[in-house]
Formats: sequence, C-alpha cells, structure tokens
Amino acid sequence: VSAMSSYLFIIKYELPEVIRAFMKLEESSGEWYLNGNYLVIFVTVGIILPLSLLKSLGYLGYTSGFSLTCMVFFVSVVIFKKSQIPCPLPIMDHRVGNWTATNNTVPMHWVMLPNESFSSGVNFMMDNTAGHLPVLEEPRDTSLKSGVEYEAHSDSSDMCQPKYFVFNSRTAYAIPILAFAFVCHPEVLPIYSELKDPSRKRMQNVSNISIAGMLIMYLLAALFGYLTFYGEVEDELLHTYTKVYTFDTLLLSVRLAVLVAVTLTVPLVLFPIRSSVSALLFPKRPFSWIRHFLIAAVILAFNNLLVIFVPTIKDIFGFIGASSATMLIFILPAAFYLRLVEKEPLRSPQKIGALIFLILGIIFMIVSMTLIVMDWIYNPPSSRHH
Repeated sequence: VSAMSSYLFIIKYELPEVIRAFMKLEESSGEWYLNGNYLVIFVTVGIILPLSLLKSLGYLGYTSGFSLTCMVFFVSVVIFKKSQIPCPLPIMDHRVGNWTATNNTVPMHWVMLPNESFSSGVNFMMDNTAGHLPVLEEPRDTSLKSGVEYEAHSDSSDMCQPKYFVFNSRTAYAIPILAFAFVCHPEVLPIYSELKDPSRKRMQNVSNISIAGMLIMYLLAALFGYLTFYGEVEDELLHTYTKVYTFDTLLLSVRLAVLVAVTLTVPLVLFPIRSSVSALLFPKRPFSWIRHFLIAAVILAFNNLLVIFVPTIKDIFGFIGASSATMLIFILPAAFYLRLVEKEPLRSPQKIGALIFLILGIIFMIVSMTLIVMDWIYNPPSSRHH
C-alpha cells in the first residue's frame, strides 16, 4: 500500500507540471486539469485499474521492463543536469525568454546571485533577451535597477559545499526511507511463480541482480541530485528543477518517462496485495471476476484518498518505512526464524544474531516513529516549504 501511494504521489505532483509545460503556462491557472487530485483519480480509473484486472503477473513483465528503461533515463538526466546548473541556484525571471551563453541555448532565464560566476569567472546578472552577458558590480541592496529581485546568500561558499552528515528534524526520515526503498518482499512469491524454471537459486539470482541494480540507480540519483541542489532539494527531486527551469524539453521527457514508469508499476504492486487479501478472506472460494475487480477498486480507492489528504510524499515514505518496512525487513524475518527453525539451539550464533536483529528492529521502529511524530507536531505540514 505504501509503495502504491508513493507512485500515485508522483503522478499527483508531476502530471500537472507536464500539462503546464505542454500548454506553455508560466504559473498554474487553477484550472481543474492542473489539479493533481483530479488527475491522479483520472489516471487511476483510466489506466491503472484496467491493467490491475489482468489475472496473470506475467503479462505485466513487458511494462515492468519499459518502466526500468524509463528510470535509467531519469538517472542519466539527473547526472547530466548536474553539469548545467550552477550553485547557488539561479533565480528565474519568467518575463524574459531564452538566452545564449557560450554557444549553448538555455531554455530559461538565469539571474545569477552575487559573488558567483558561471564558467567565466565574472559576476553578472541577466537582464536582457539579446543574448549578451552584461557584467555588473556587486550590488549592495536586494534589487537591481531592472526591477528583478533576488535573495542574496550570506555564505554561498558554505551553501555549495557537500555535507557528509546533517542532523535536523528531517534526519528521522532518512533511514526509514532507505528501508522502505528496498522492501520487495511481497513481490517475491508472485515473481517466483512466474519464473520459467522456478528454483531457490534462480530466485536468489533474480533478487541479487534486481536489488543491486536498484541500489546503483538510487545512489546515483540521490548523489547527483544532492550535489546539484544541496540544501534546496525538495521531497520530490524532479519538482526541485522547477526552481531553475521554466520549460525544458529534456526534463519534460524525464517527467513523462517517470510518469509512465510509476503508472505501469502500480498494477505490479497491487497484484500481491490482492492475492494476499483473497487468500486471507476467501481461502476456498473459486476465482470470481467480481471479487477480483472489487478488491482492486477498494485498494486503489484507499490509496487515492491517502494521496489526496496526506500533504507530502516524505510523510508516507517516512512513516511507512518506520513501521511496515521495519516489520518486513527486521522484525518478522527474525521472529519467524526464532519461532520456526527448531533444529538450531536457542544459544546458537544464528539464533543469537536473529534475536539481536529483532531487538534492533524494534528499537529502530519505536525511535523512528517517535521522531517522525514529533516532527509532525513541531513542524506541521502547513509550515513547511514544498
């Protein structure tokens, strides 16, 4: 459920930006087709629900492969954009069109901040549409004669230095999100049943390759995303690029690719949930299309309500990561091993390790959830910047 909610959150935030870019709108006009709540419902009913009604997971293998290709494209663009965006971040003036610097046309208007340079070692500020770069003295106030306003950074050198460790109210979300990112346990049995020659070794190879591939993509996207925006990174990385770009064809392509990827992935996540619900509530009933449809519809409706009323994707990642992900990764495997494996004595290294794993999982869950709830209390969603 948490994974589905995160994917639907991405649809809610990214689809309005894609539509706005196609329509060349500078700002959201408040129209219904730019409302993420409406759009996520339309996508759910029109695309996700029909795909979720397939009986076999094997048919979704093609969409899964395409989704993986889209995510590789996303990571590649994040790496590429790192070399194009300076630090501190430029500030856009939406009233001005494209400009050209060093023979590269940039589809946005950059207003460079004081004491910073852009590939030329000079201080400048864009205030024209002709393409030349006027060099200006460092201003003392926070506005120039052109009327373009900017915010001066008191210590830009420190702001653009990577920090290896940061401890603040958001640190509590870090480890739960990491735990959530690698929760693939519910998909193991459905994937195992779809293997051509299912075996434990074959499933282990599939798991190793999948997790290693995801780890590499996660690390690259997180590293280059952070090195691009540093402390300005928002909860949803792609949404952060709107601080810099008005319209950009490459980023628009990435948004479309990510939207396609997450839209096609939701049915894959829903499949084991529905199978578990059917096995739990209707263990001896024959297959029924009505039941098949209703379970999928109820699950999707619940997730849509969650996405509409929960303010940020970080809250879902953090809370679910601290609760259900911790249960699936740390607590339940250790508890099952201690309870079900009787051939190992209780004082064996394996069971002692499992017991330590269990205790650490419980401590981690309690501490993480406590810190997250405290962050909700002292930093309510209405006071956060998104």
